[in-house]
Amino acid sequence: MIVRLGFVAMSLLLENASPSRTMTFANFSKLDDREAGIRRLERIAEENLHSTLRILKHCKGSGIQMYRFSSKLIPLATHEDLADWNPFTALAHAFREVGEFAQKNGIRVSFHPDHFCVFSTPRAEVLRKSELDLLTHVLMLEAMGLDEATKCNIHMGGAYGDKGVAGERFIRQFSALAPRLKHRVTLENDDKTFHARETLDAAEQVGIPMVLDIHHHAVNPGDIDDDELYNGLWPRIERTWQKERERLGLSEASQLPPKIHASSPKSPSDPRGHADFVEAEPLLQFLRKAARSTEYLDCMLEAKSKDEALIKLLEDFKQLEASGNGVKVLDDGRIEITAEH
Repeated sequence: MIVRLGFVAMSLLLENASPSRTMTFANFSKLDDREAGIRRLERIAEENLHSTLRILKHCKGSGIQMYRFSSKLIPLATHEDLADWNPFTALAHAFREVGEFAQKNGIRVSFHPDHFCVFSTPRAEVLRKSELDLLTHVLMLEAMGLDEATKCNIHMGGAYGDKGVAGERFIRQFSALAPRLKHRVTLENDDKTFHARETLDAAEQVGIPMVLDIHHHAVNPGDIDDDELYNGLWPRIERTWQKERERLGLSEASQLPPKIHASSPKSPSDPRGHADFVEAEPLLQFLRKAARSTEYLDCMLEAKSKDEALIKLLEDFKQLEASGNGVKVLDDGRIEITAEH
């Protein structure tokens, strides 16, 4: 199995390359000239997109083929007091540059809208804001010229006192979204509420791929044992990606591989928090079992040390490779995994 590794938003190896510069609404509202304030927001967004392009060039130079965009590229993009502002005309060139570079260099990119993008909510206002947030992410992908193979990853949301009812509400409310939005989404199991089987059931019902977060599964496994995870759920998760490839007319698994998220617990007292780095051996254990049925896999590292964590993980894998542990480091962004039987 060939595995590509990626990182999230920030690079710790580049200086002055934050893709998340912002302005608070409090500061915006203090400006005497609203139009000048909007131009300032657009300049900040353009700087964020320029930093994003720098990070993508860093990925290319480092052999990294996966990257998750910051959701904060456009400051105050969904603020209700700026609902009449359309930043995409002013930012068209900067967005297009980012998208063209990612496409030309085969870098798989994605978004992960923040935790308040929830479709299990019982509140109409929260649902409206969730749809607006998702739409804004989709508009950014469209401005980059990226097709529906480029996704926004979300969680199902909260239980609101009755997880069964909330799950049904997610399916109903998500299914009511326009295809333009639905076709851009992957669904991920979370660390407190909806475990992997519940998330997969929902993903299958609404017809979207599932992203398995193996750290979330470790702290919120439900009643799922290893036999069900590897022999039952994982083949079903793979099929959600196969169906998406078929919908998009992609014939090869390498064109849109299944995706997982990997991180390590911050500490025994904070098992849900993300550590600075990723422990190699637990990840390798999962990968070797997944390799029984999977030819290609993409693994997003959700470590606090970002690209530094990716580099360290590859060094750790090289040590494991020397000991004959079923892993081979192919280059600075990919590993090859031998299945464990």
